[in-house]
Amino acid sequence: MTEHTVRPTPAERTEPRPGDDIVSPADVVMDRGFTVDAPPESVWPWLVQLGKRRAGWYFPRTVERFLPPRRRALRRLDPRWTTLAVGDVIPDYGRDETFEVAAIRPPHTLVYTSRRGHTLVSWSITLRPLDTTRTRVLLRLRLGPVKHRRLADTLGGFFDFATIAGMAAGLRERLEPHVRP
Repeated sequence: MTEHTVRPTPAERTEPRPGDDIVSPADVVMDRGFTVDAPPESVWPWLVQLGKRRAGWYFPRTVERFLPPRRRALRRLDPRWTTLAVGDVIPDYGRDETFEVAAIRPPHTLVYTSRRGHTLVSWSITLRPLDTTRTRVLLRLRLGPVKHRRLADTLGGFFDFATIAGMAAGLRERLEPHVRP
């Protein structure tokens, strides 16, 4: 079983990632990283199907039981949602928020962009194999310009940490039972 954290290593925080050039310079950068017991090829379709009116945003059963059934994420792969192309628009939660696919390189790189008011957002997901059975999932959110940086760093950082921790736990629940002997 993998360690249950979403903290990136110091090297992961400083290394360049796909999509870094979309929001450059960034006023706020949030890095997360976690490990799952599955190869990138098994993790990839689960990440590609993320999104509102798609597979949802993964959380573990302990959290999802408090959500209305229509807000719970899928617990299976759905062929309708396992492909993406540059330019595809994915609904996000909120009123009219969306993500647009800016770059995709299966099964290792997925980069989204979004505009939230005056702020440009990039969200990069990188899958890095650790060995034949484990994958490091690296996520980077870049924002700019940001009027209230301290608020975005603290409150936004807490929200990002909590949602990615929930997603990591939910993804592990969905993946790891399927890859064990």
